[in-house]
Amino acid sequence: MAALRSLLFMLILIVVTPPYTLLVILCRPLPHKTRRHSVVPWVNFVIWLVKHLLGIPYRLLGAENVPAHSVIVLAKHQSAWETFMLQEVFRDTVFVWKKEIKYIPFFGWALASIPMIETDRSATKAALTSLVDQGRDRLASGYTVVIFPEGTRSKPGSKNRYKVGGAHLAVETGALVVPVALNSGEFWGRNALFKKCGTVTVSVGPGIDPSGLAASEVLARAETWIEAEMARISPQLYAATP
Repeated sequence: MAALRSLLFMLILIVVTPPYTLLVILCRPLPHKTRRHSVVPWVNFVIWLVKHLLGIPYRLLGAENVPAHSVIVLAKHQSAWETFMLQEVFRDTVFVWKKEIKYIPFFGWALASIPMIETDRSATKAALTSLVDQGRDRLASGYTVVIFPEGTRSKPGSKNRYKVGGAHLAVETGALVVPVALNSGEFWGRNALFKKCGTVTVSVGPGIDPSGLAASEVLARAETWIEAEMARISPQLYAATP
């Protein structure tokens, strides 16, 4: 049954996404907020499919830590699941994407039309400057900026090296950093065609004020909280981790 649900999910997206993307592209001459809101119906539709067709809803821990104003979210990244569902947890989100994604037919074209925040995810001065310039603009416009500090998806029970870009943006703008732990990869594997039914845990941590801190300190605090919370929400995968 789970395999059938997964195939049906993919089929629906293949049918619905291309024509909707063309409508989003037609919105390019419009103001940024209008372009961003143009994708909301599609995102909400996908969220409904994920919850009710795939059977992968979520429970939210730390809802009191979700602010009403724009912040920088540093989140664990295990699958494509969170790229949809975090848009329901946090309002008016924009994501930091590697710039190559915009060349993906339909999906990438829509991202280029919104646009999200492009980065080459290097640690060069030019890349960090570009991230700060775009991020400052989005934060000033009232968006919450979502960044996956590991840069790529990690296997459940493991982690990749955390990168400093999001913490650097926080220090430069003074925006609050909100860490997020989640275990979506236990149900939606990396590049997995077939998904498992189950409830993802999304845990939102207390905000980290970057005032007076170096970017490395902000990143260390976020990483420490996220990884400790991962061990708490998925103890079976971290039992051997000291």
